[in-house]
Amino acid sequence: MSELFEPLQFPFMRDALLVGSVVAAMCAVLSCFLILKGWSLMGDAISHAVLPGIVIAYIVGIPLAIGAFAAGLFCAIGTGFIKQNSRIKEDTVMGVVFTGLFAFGLVLFSRTSSDMHLDHILVGNILGITRSQVWQTLGLGSVVLAITLALRRDLLLICFDPGQARVLALPDRFLNYLLLGLLSMAIVVSLQAVGIILVVAMLVTPGSIAHLWTDRFDRMLVIAEVSAVVSTAIGIFISYHLDASTGGCIVLVQALVFVASLLFAPKHGILKRRTRAEGAA
Repeated sequence: MSELFEPLQFPFMRDALLVGSVVAAMCAVLSCFLILKGWSLMGDAISHAVLPGIVIAYIVGIPLAIGAFAAGLFCAIGTGFIKQNSRIKEDTVMGVVFTGLFAFGLVLFSRTSSDMHLDHILVGNILGITRSQVWQTLGLGSVVLAITLALRRDLLLICFDPGQARVLALPDRFLNYLLLGLLSMAIVVSLQAVGIILVVAMLVTPGSIAHLWTDRFDRMLVIAEVSAVVSTAIGIFISYHLDASTGGCIVLVQALVFVASLLFAPKHGILKRRTRAEGAA
Protein backbone atom coordinates (compact mmCIF):
# COMPACT_ATOMS: atom_id res chain seq x y z
CA MET A 1 0.00 0.00 0.00
CA SER A 2 2.89 2.36 0.73
CA GLU A 3 4.20 1.85 -2.80
CA LEU A 4 0.73 2.37 -4.26
CA PHE A 5 0.30 5.75 -2.53
CA GLU A 6 3.92 6.78 -2.95
CA PRO A 7 2.99 9.53 -5.47
CA LEU A 8 1.18 11.48 -2.73
CA GLN A 9 4.51 12.48 -1.18
CA PHE A 10 5.27 14.67 -4.22
CA PRO A 11 3.67 18.15 -4.39
CA PHE A 12 3.22 17.97 -8.18
CA MET A 13 1.19 14.77 -7.80
CA ARG A 14 -1.04 16.32 -5.16
CA ASP A 15 -1.57 19.34 -7.42
CA ALA A 16 -2.38 17.01 -10.33
CA LEU A 17 -4.97 15.14 -8.27
CA LEU A 18 -6.57 18.39 -7.08
CA VAL A 19 -6.69 19.99 -10.51
CA GLY A 20 -7.75 16.74 -12.17
CA SER A 21 -10.65 16.31 -9.74
CA VAL A 22 -11.96 19.84 -10.37
CA VAL A 23 -11.65 19.47 -14.14
CA ALA A 24 -13.33 16.05 -14.02
CA ALA A 25 -16.26 17.30 -11.93
CA MET A 26 -16.75 20.35 -14.16
CA CYS A 27 -16.63 18.35 -17.40
CA ALA A 28 -18.87 15.62 -15.97
CA VAL A 29 -21.69 18.05 -15.16
CA LEU A 30 -21.52 19.65 -18.61
CA SER A 31 -21.32 16.17 -20.14
CA CYS A 32 -24.82 15.37 -18.88
CA PHE A 33 -26.28 18.40 -20.69
CA LEU A 34 -24.36 17.67 -23.88
CA ILE A 35 -25.62 14.08 -23.94
CA LEU A 36 -29.25 15.13 -23.44
CA LYS A 37 -29.06 17.94 -26.01
CA GLY A 38 -27.16 15.88 -28.58
CA TRP A 39 -24.20 18.26 -28.56
CA SER A 40 -21.42 15.71 -28.17
CA LEU A 41 -19.80 16.84 -31.42
CA MET A 42 -19.98 20.47 -30.24
CA GLY A 43 -17.45 19.69 -27.51
CA ASP A 44 -15.20 18.13 -30.13
CA ALA A 45 -15.61 21.15 -32.40
CA ILE A 46 -14.87 23.80 -29.80
CA SER A 47 -11.91 21.90 -28.32
CA HIS A 48 -10.19 21.76 -31.72
CA ALA A 49 -11.19 25.29 -32.67
CA VAL A 50 -9.33 26.86 -29.73
CA LEU A 51 -5.91 26.14 -31.29
CA PRO A 52 -5.79 29.24 -33.55
CA GLY A 53 -6.91 31.36 -30.62
CA ILE A 54 -4.02 30.05 -28.51
CA VAL A 55 -1.47 30.80 -31.22
CA ILE A 56 -2.88 34.28 -31.97
CA ALA A 57 -2.89 35.11 -28.24
CA TYR A 58 0.76 34.07 -28.06
CA ILE A 59 1.64 36.27 -31.05
CA VAL A 60 -0.25 39.29 -29.68
CA GLY A 61 1.13 38.79 -26.16
CA ILE A 62 -2.12 38.30 -24.22
CA PRO A 63 -2.99 35.37 -21.90
CA LEU A 64 -3.49 32.18 -23.89
CA ALA A 65 -6.75 31.44 -22.07
CA ILE A 66 -8.33 34.62 -23.50
CA GLY A 67 -7.45 33.61 -27.05
CA ALA A 68 -8.67 30.06 -26.54
CA PHE A 69 -11.98 31.23 -25.05
CA ALA A 70 -12.55 33.74 -27.87
CA ALA A 71 -11.83 31.10 -30.53
CA GLY A 72 -14.18 28.62 -28.85
CA LEU A 73 -17.01 31.16 -28.75
CA PHE A 74 -16.34 32.10 -32.38
CA CYS A 75 -16.68 28.44 -33.35
CA ALA A 76 -19.94 28.01 -31.43
CA ILE A 77 -21.53 31.24 -32.69
CA GLY A 78 -20.29 30.65 -36.24
CA THR A 79 -21.78 27.18 -36.25
CA GLY A 80 -25.15 28.53 -35.12
CA PHE A 81 -25.11 31.32 -37.71
CA ILE A 82 -24.30 29.00 -40.62
CA LYS A 83 -26.95 26.49 -39.52
CA GLN A 84 -29.63 29.19 -39.34
CA ASN A 85 -28.71 30.65 -42.73
CA SER A 86 -28.18 27.53 -44.82
CA ARG A 87 -29.74 24.15 -45.52
CA ILE A 88 -26.74 22.27 -44.07
CA LYS A 89 -27.35 20.18 -40.95
CA GLU A 90 -25.73 21.15 -37.65
CA ASP A 91 -23.36 18.18 -37.38
CA THR A 92 -22.06 18.85 -40.89
CA VAL A 93 -21.54 22.53 -40.13
CA MET A 94 -19.61 21.67 -36.97
CA GLY A 95 -17.40 19.28 -38.89
CA VAL A 96 -16.54 21.92 -41.49
CA VAL A 97 -16.01 24.75 -38.97
CA PHE A 98 -13.85 22.94 -36.44
CA THR A 99 -11.64 21.20 -39.02
CA GLY A 100 -11.11 24.50 -40.80
CA LEU A 101 -10.22 26.34 -37.59
CA PHE A 102 -7.98 23.51 -36.38
CA ALA A 103 -6.14 23.47 -39.71
CA PHE A 104 -5.76 27.26 -39.51
CA GLY A 105 -4.28 26.84 -36.03
CA LEU A 106 -1.79 24.23 -37.24
CA VAL A 107 -0.66 26.52 -40.07
CA LEU A 108 -0.24 29.45 -37.66
CA PHE A 109 1.65 27.26 -35.20
CA SER A 110 4.02 25.98 -37.87
CA ARG A 111 4.79 29.55 -38.99
CA THR A 112 5.31 30.94 -35.48
CA SER A 113 8.62 30.74 -33.65
CA SER A 114 7.81 29.92 -30.03
CA ASP A 115 8.75 27.76 -27.08
CA MET A 116 5.26 26.23 -26.94
CA HIS A 117 5.09 22.46 -27.38
CA LEU A 118 2.26 21.28 -29.61
CA ASP A 119 2.02 17.94 -27.80
CA HIS A 120 1.31 19.76 -24.51
CA ILE A 121 -1.52 21.65 -26.20
CA LEU A 122 -2.94 18.51 -27.81
CA VAL A 123 -2.64 16.02 -24.91
CA GLY A 124 -2.02 18.26 -21.88
CA ASN A 125 0.64 18.20 -19.19
CA ILE A 126 -1.11 18.00 -15.84
CA LEU A 127 2.03 16.84 -14.02
CA GLY A 128 3.87 19.97 -15.15
CA ILE A 129 1.22 22.46 -14.10
CA THR A 130 2.55 25.52 -12.26
CA ARG A 131 1.24 26.96 -9.01
CA SER A 132 -0.37 29.93 -10.79
CA GLN A 133 -2.03 27.56 -13.24
CA VAL A 134 -3.33 25.49 -10.33
CA TRP A 135 -5.08 28.50 -8.82
CA GLN A 136 -6.35 29.63 -12.23
CA THR A 137 -7.80 26.19 -12.96
CA LEU A 138 -9.38 25.88 -9.52
CA GLY A 139 -10.89 29.37 -9.71
CA LEU A 140 -12.31 29.18 -13.24
CA GLY A 141 -13.35 25.55 -12.86
CA SER A 142 -15.25 26.29 -9.66
CA VAL A 143 -17.05 29.23 -11.31
CA VAL A 144 -18.12 27.11 -14.30
CA LEU A 145 -19.25 24.28 -12.02
CA ALA A 146 -21.18 26.62 -9.70
CA ILE A 147 -23.01 28.42 -12.54
CA THR A 148 -23.92 25.15 -14.24
CA LEU A 149 -25.28 23.60 -11.05
CA ALA A 150 -27.16 26.77 -10.05
CA LEU A 151 -28.95 26.92 -13.43
CA ARG A 152 -29.26 23.17 -13.95
CA ARG A 153 -33.08 23.17 -13.97
CA ASP A 154 -33.34 25.84 -16.66
CA LEU A 155 -30.51 24.34 -18.71
CA LEU A 156 -32.13 20.91 -18.44
CA LEU A 157 -35.40 22.28 -19.78
CA ILE A 158 -33.82 23.87 -22.86
CA CYS A 159 -31.93 20.63 -23.50
CA PHE A 160 -34.87 18.28 -23.00
CA ASP A 161 -37.89 20.37 -24.06
CA PRO A 162 -37.09 23.73 -25.73
CA GLY A 163 -40.76 24.23 -26.59
CA GLN A 164 -41.82 24.04 -22.95
CA ALA A 165 -39.01 26.44 -22.05
CA ARG A 166 -40.46 29.03 -24.46
CA VAL A 167 -43.95 28.49 -23.05
CA LEU A 168 -42.57 29.26 -19.58
CA ALA A 169 -40.97 32.44 -20.97
CA LEU A 170 -37.44 31.27 -20.23
CA PRO A 171 -34.73 33.12 -22.20
CA ASP A 172 -33.95 30.03 -24.25
CA ARG A 173 -31.60 31.76 -26.70
CA PHE A 174 -29.61 33.33 -23.85
CA LEU A 175 -29.43 30.00 -22.02
CA ASN A 176 -28.24 28.25 -25.18
CA TYR A 177 -25.43 30.76 -25.62
CA LEU A 178 -24.68 30.60 -21.90
CA LEU A 179 -24.28 26.83 -22.16
CA LEU A 180 -21.96 27.31 -25.14
CA GLY A 181 -19.99 29.88 -23.16
CA LEU A 182 -19.67 27.53 -20.19
CA LEU A 183 -18.58 24.75 -22.54
CA SER A 184 -15.92 26.99 -24.08
CA MET A 185 -14.64 28.03 -20.66
CA ALA A 186 -14.56 24.41 -19.48
CA ILE A 187 -12.45 23.46 -22.49
CA VAL A 188 -10.04 26.33 -21.80
CA VAL A 189 -9.76 25.27 -18.15
CA SER A 190 -9.16 21.63 -19.17
CA LEU A 191 -6.45 22.31 -21.75
CA GLN A 192 -3.58 22.22 -19.26
CA ALA A 193 -4.82 18.97 -17.75
CA VAL A 194 -5.78 16.78 -20.70
CA GLY A 195 -5.24 18.89 -23.82
CA ILE A 196 -7.37 19.60 -26.86
CA ILE A 197 -7.86 16.03 -28.03
CA LEU A 198 -8.59 14.23 -24.77
CA VAL A 199 -10.93 16.89 -23.37
CA VAL A 200 -13.54 15.56 -25.82
CA ALA A 201 -13.65 12.28 -23.90
CA MET A 202 -13.91 14.15 -20.58
CA LEU A 203 -16.97 15.99 -21.95
CA VAL A 204 -18.73 12.93 -23.36
CA THR A 205 -17.85 9.76 -21.43
CA PRO A 206 -19.06 10.64 -17.87
CA GLY A 207 -22.51 11.64 -19.10
CA SER A 208 -22.72 8.51 -21.25
CA ILE A 209 -21.83 6.34 -18.26
CA ALA A 210 -24.44 7.99 -16.05
CA HIS A 211 -27.09 7.78 -18.78
CA LEU A 212 -26.73 3.98 -18.72
CA TRP A 213 -27.32 3.86 -14.97
CA THR A 214 -30.34 6.09 -14.44
CA ASP A 215 -33.14 8.09 -16.06
CA ARG A 216 -33.27 10.73 -13.30
CA PHE A 217 -31.20 13.81 -14.00
CA ASP A 218 -30.04 14.56 -10.44
CA ARG A 219 -28.80 10.99 -10.05
CA MET A 220 -27.22 11.27 -13.49
CA LEU A 221 -25.21 14.28 -12.30
CA VAL A 222 -23.98 12.46 -9.21
CA ILE A 223 -23.02 9.27 -11.08
CA ALA A 224 -21.24 11.27 -13.79
CA GLU A 225 -19.24 13.28 -11.25
CA VAL A 226 -18.27 10.25 -9.16
CA SER A 227 -17.20 8.21 -12.18
CA ALA A 228 -15.21 11.13 -13.62
CA VAL A 229 -13.39 12.05 -10.39
CA VAL A 230 -12.59 8.44 -9.45
CA SER A 231 -11.42 7.64 -13.00
CA THR A 232 -9.20 10.72 -12.98
CA ALA A 233 -7.57 9.79 -9.67
CA ILE A 234 -7.00 6.18 -10.77
CA GLY A 235 -5.64 7.34 -14.13
CA ILE A 236 -3.15 9.69 -12.49
CA PHE A 237 -1.88 6.93 -10.17
CA ILE A 238 -1.59 4.48 -13.08
CA SER A 239 0.31 7.01 -15.20
CA TYR A 240 2.81 7.53 -12.37
CA HIS A 241 3.50 3.82 -11.87
CA LEU A 242 3.60 3.02 -15.60
CA ASP A 243 5.40 6.23 -16.60
CA ALA A 244 2.74 6.75 -19.26
CA SER A 245 0.69 9.69 -20.59
CA THR A 246 -1.42 11.01 -17.72
CA GLY A 247 -4.25 12.34 -19.88
CA GLY A 248 -4.29 9.12 -21.88
CA CYS A 249 -4.50 6.99 -18.72
CA ILE A 250 -7.37 9.11 -17.36
CA VAL A 251 -9.41 8.76 -20.54
CA LEU A 252 -8.58 5.06 -20.85
CA VAL A 253 -9.88 4.39 -17.33
CA GLN A 254 -13.06 6.31 -18.18
CA ALA A 255 -13.46 4.23 -21.33
CA LEU A 256 -13.14 1.00 -19.32
CA VAL A 257 -15.77 2.24 -16.87
CA PHE A 258 -18.04 2.98 -19.82
CA VAL A 259 -17.58 -0.54 -21.21
CA ALA A 260 -18.35 -2.05 -17.79
CA SER A 261 -21.45 0.14 -17.49
CA LEU A 262 -22.55 -0.78 -21.00
CA LEU A 263 -22.49 -4.43 -20.00
CA PHE A 264 -23.54 -4.41 -16.34
CA ALA A 265 -25.49 -1.21 -15.61
CA PRO A 266 -28.69 -2.21 -13.74
CA LYS A 267 -30.86 0.21 -15.69
CA HIS A 268 -29.82 0.04 -19.34
CA GLY A 269 -26.90 -2.41 -19.43
CA ILE A 270 -26.82 -4.98 -22.22
CA LEU A 271 -26.99 -7.96 -19.83
CA LYS A 272 -29.89 -6.43 -17.87
CA ARG A 273 -31.90 -5.75 -21.03
CA ARG A 274 -31.22 -9.27 -22.25
CA THR A 275 -32.41 -10.70 -18.93
CA ARG A 276 -35.62 -8.65 -19.12
CA ALA A 277 -36.23 -9.77 -22.70
CA GLU A 278 -35.78 -13.42 -21.75
CA GLY A 279 -38.12 -12.99 -18.78
CA ALA A 280 -40.79 -11.42 -20.97
CA ALA A 281 -40.48 -14.26 -23.47
